[in-house]
Amino acid sequence: MDKMRLVIVGGVAAGASAAAKARRCNEEADIILYEMGEDISYATCGLPYYLSGIISKRNHLLVTSAKFFKQRFNVDVRTNHQVLSIDRNPQTVQVKNLTTGEIAEERYDRLILATGATPVIPPLPGVGLPFVFTLKTLEDTDRIFAHLENKKPKTAVVIGGGLIGMEAVENLVHRGTRVSVVEFMPQVLPFLDREMAEVVHHHLQQKNVDLYLSEKVTSIEDREGRGWVLTGGGRELPADLVILSAGIKPNTELAEDAGLRIGVSGGIAVDEFMQTNDPKILAAGDCVESLNLVTGKPALIPMGSAANKEGRAAGGNAMGRHIAVKGFTGTVIVKVFDLAVAKTGLSEKEAVSEGFVPLVTYVLSEDHAGYYPGAETVQIKTVADRGSGRLLGSQVIGKQGVDKRIDVMATAIYNGMALEDLLQLDLAYAPPYSSARDPVIVAGALGQNFYVGDWVPVTPAELHEKMERGDDFILLDTRTARELKKTGIIPGARHIHIDDLRKRATDLDPEKEIILYCAVGLRSYVGHRLLAMKGFENLRTLTGGIYSWIYPKEPYRG
Repeated sequence: MDKMRLVIVGGVAAGASAAAKARRCNEEADIILYEMGEDISYATCGLPYYLSGIISKRNHLLVTSAKFFKQRFNVDVRTNHQVLSIDRNPQTVQVKNLTTGEIAEERYDRLILATGATPVIPPLPGVGLPFVFTLKTLEDTDRIFAHLENKKPKTAVVIGGGLIGMEAVENLVHRGTRVSVVEFMPQVLPFLDREMAEVVHHHLQQKNVDLYLSEKVTSIEDREGRGWVLTGGGRELPADLVILSAGIKPNTELAEDAGLRIGVSGGIAVDEFMQTNDPKILAAGDCVESLNLVTGKPALIPMGSAANKEGRAAGGNAMGRHIAVKGFTGTVIVKVFDLAVAKTGLSEKEAVSEGFVPLVTYVLSEDHAGYYPGAETVQIKTVADRGSGRLLGSQVIGKQGVDKRIDVMATAIYNGMALEDLLQLDLAYAPPYSSARDPVIVAGALGQNFYVGDWVPVTPAELHEKMERGDDFILLDTRTARELKKTGIIPGARHIHIDDLRKRATDLDPEKEIILYCAVGLRSYVGHRLLAMKGFENLRTLTGGIYSWIYPKEPYRG
């Protein structure tokens, strides 16, 4: 009887993980992995850091090699081979040797598609010019690195402000290049809510990065050996180097041509066991459609962490195992110079679009005890379902301590916890690492305060809408006069310092709605409780305080 034969199309994270797991489940099977490139598996997420020299050697990016896979796992890795087509009956693939041009046919008993994704190339004049690059593969990185070494570009334009775009920006700046970002949307990192993205905008500008938001690139030109990027706003930006970072799309052509089902998100449709609609074919990685655990809807999750998990499951299941991938909360984190920027679950705007009525909270706190040296501010936004209290999402930004907070939030969301449940977590505490009231715990306390009726928040967007409508309410700033002179005041606000509020409460009309705010929300909450216990009933607090306010302010003239 012939040995069971597994064919894997694609290497990198999903394909290599699938091959290794398959071998660990079946020592006797023939396992063949086809990869179009020179390298079977490399650290895609590390590519931008090689451009700057932070990762000093190219071979440090290589996760494994064909030789190692043969020695350790007895996997027949064939690089520089492209699978051209799949014939589901009689279960064969047609393969082209990209070195020799020879085309051959390979039989399979089980087939795993790990075809990944490719960058979106916008249909712009000039995208084929020699100084225009994408940054997705190791080959892309080699081309950019050669351009940096040989041409020594002084200016660069990054088109698109997503994850790869931001990493490219930082690493080009580290090389001494003046960088501009052109983004069609009004913010970078579109997974963030706008006010959180503003923190990133400010930091980029501090690093001398030029931001052109809500701008559309119309063409790229070469003028006597000098590159230029032209925008719909009439700008002409010098660009010795251009990075296209307009997103990626799953490689589904092979699957589509074979009649496999494509999901509503655009990826190959698979169940939780990575099974396609053909019982002999599985798929994993950036090419597949995954499940968003918050919405219960299909989604694309093009992350290396997801690809490894899916590849492992596909490899085991091809050998008869029953390994499930239950879904993802969509956790991401990116380094933007000195900031770590992270998100999991739904943003506020995503929650609204999904039909939730969100409860939004902000916490601005130090990442560890303030009396211990080196503490830095960490900013946490949480989004919960106002009715049930279920935690839907979180965004965290800061210089340190961001990763562990977002991981706690992702774990809480996975387990269906409510916002106020965060208060019950027993998190590690010692002065160098956290505070007795960790920022995550504070977020939980805010949830509890809301659900017991001690605190009613209003978001910056809601407050701005009320102001635009001309609603009749009192807006009360509880900060110090010195703070107001430094940062300005929200138009129309009255000023009563929190320590004067007890004796000046009679200055306020108890029949009117009163909205309090301060710097980050603590003093306004104290004021909220003080007024509530004096009989004021229509009270709300601007969650996140002035630091969450992205709308116009006016000078304080008190």
